[in-house]
Amino acid sequence: MQCQTGGPTPLARPFGLLGGRTGNLCRCIADFCRGIPVFSQFALHERLLKAVAELKFVEPTPVQLAAIPLALQGKDLRVTAQTGSGKTAAFVLPMLNRLLGDGASQPRMSVRAMILLPTRELAQQTLKEVERFAQFTFLKGGLITGGEDFKVQAAMLRKVDILIGTPGRLIEHANAGNLLLDEVEVLVLDEADRMLDMGFAEDVQRLSELCNADRQTLLFSATSGGAVLREVVGKVLKDPEHLQLNRVSQLNEGTRQQIITADHNHHKERLVEWLLKNETYDKAIIFTNTRVQADRLYGKLVAHDFKTFVLHGEKDQKDRKLAIDRLKQGAVKILVATDVAARGLDVDGLDLVINFDMPRSGDEYVHRIGRTGRAGAEGLAISLICHNDWALMSSIERYLKQRFERRNIKDIKGIYQGPKNLKASGKAVGPKKKKIDPKTGKKLATKKPAAKAPKRNTINRPKPDAPVLVSQDGLAPLKRRALAAE
Repeated sequence: MQCQTGGPTPLARPFGLLGGRTGNLCRCIADFCRGIPVFSQFALHERLLKAVAELKFVEPTPVQLAAIPLALQGKDLRVTAQTGSGKTAAFVLPMLNRLLGDGASQPRMSVRAMILLPTRELAQQTLKEVERFAQFTFLKGGLITGGEDFKVQAAMLRKVDILIGTPGRLIEHANAGNLLLDEVEVLVLDEADRMLDMGFAEDVQRLSELCNADRQTLLFSATSGGAVLREVVGKVLKDPEHLQLNRVSQLNEGTRQQIITADHNHHKERLVEWLLKNETYDKAIIFTNTRVQADRLYGKLVAHDFKTFVLHGEKDQKDRKLAIDRLKQGAVKILVATDVAARGLDVDGLDLVINFDMPRSGDEYVHRIGRTGRAGAEGLAISLICHNDWALMSSIERYLKQRFERRNIKDIKGIYQGPKNLKASGKAVGPKKKKIDPKTGKKLATKKPAAKAPKRNTINRPKPDAPVLVSQDGLAPLKRRALAAE
């Protein structure tokens, strides 16, 4: 971040601001550090400031301080900030401010803003946030996700200003001719890295092409993503400001991260039961990589009298909503879920995350454990590691540039304690790969090293400085003559 003078802002360092330029952001941060409530200093519409005051929002978070001033200027933004940092308000407030403009008292029934999100749960929560901030305006939001009546959604599309939805269902409405986006002024891509990981890259690009070419685009993600995200940024955003509020190594700093080695899945199940009985937590979520394992673990926990729900992609919308609502209300303390819940799950008091299966990527790990330790709270993330999880775990450690805390549970300690020999990277040292002939596919015979020539017996050989035995005439006895005399 740069000051108006062009130099780095010392006050920005405590907030972890690593990139981007602002107009009055330096002054805002200085006021924030002096304890002045700065939401009122943003150039927001009075109706929005009234909603902010009603919701008792006083001190903006670092991502809000960095993004709101630039977004109010109409700039495209590419923002990287950790989960639970207040990203939603950072794009909702500037979006609503632009839509209000000078015609705050005149409702307009056309889609003027669109927010794309990866999951139904996150879309539902974002709609609630939009409604909270827009409570004193005429702006109306609508939700378009899978699992709901298609015709009812099509009718609703003609009655909303702000459209919030998942790419897959929105593309279905676009193909049916129901989706008119030529008046969209603001396009928001939230959790963009996750949307692309889920295979929505083409859908996101097509939806952006349907929007007004002069729109403002705001892209938010918890990680820096990869090549696909960079490609989308290049195609969808115009001369964006880049704001990186957290390096990967700084993510989830309020969460203790531990690993416990296990012999097999049955051993992991016993470890989960022990942790749920002995750890101190308000609410917990257990992640698996497959639906089958989620259902199996759920059955095991219910059989041991744990109050729990299961959440995965095969559950219909009603069951998914029920599971999350029960967890939020405290009717149950434990949720078993696949990665469908790794995004969009914002539950107060969720302070324990257990990775029954290690996630398949570092970004996915960040999003899983981001369910705990939110907004400065402390949390605990425990990963259960079998021998076939070790290489993946060590690669995630390298990605995060940190080492996880090793932990043993004496009551049910297993045989496997990690590889005996480790490389410098942290991976296990494996057996040498067998060489295969590319033409025949057969194993190549390993050549035995050539046998060394036998050593000559040098016991009786004279040393170089030893006297030489010579014969004078071939018949007379040998006489010893010193070499020095030659």
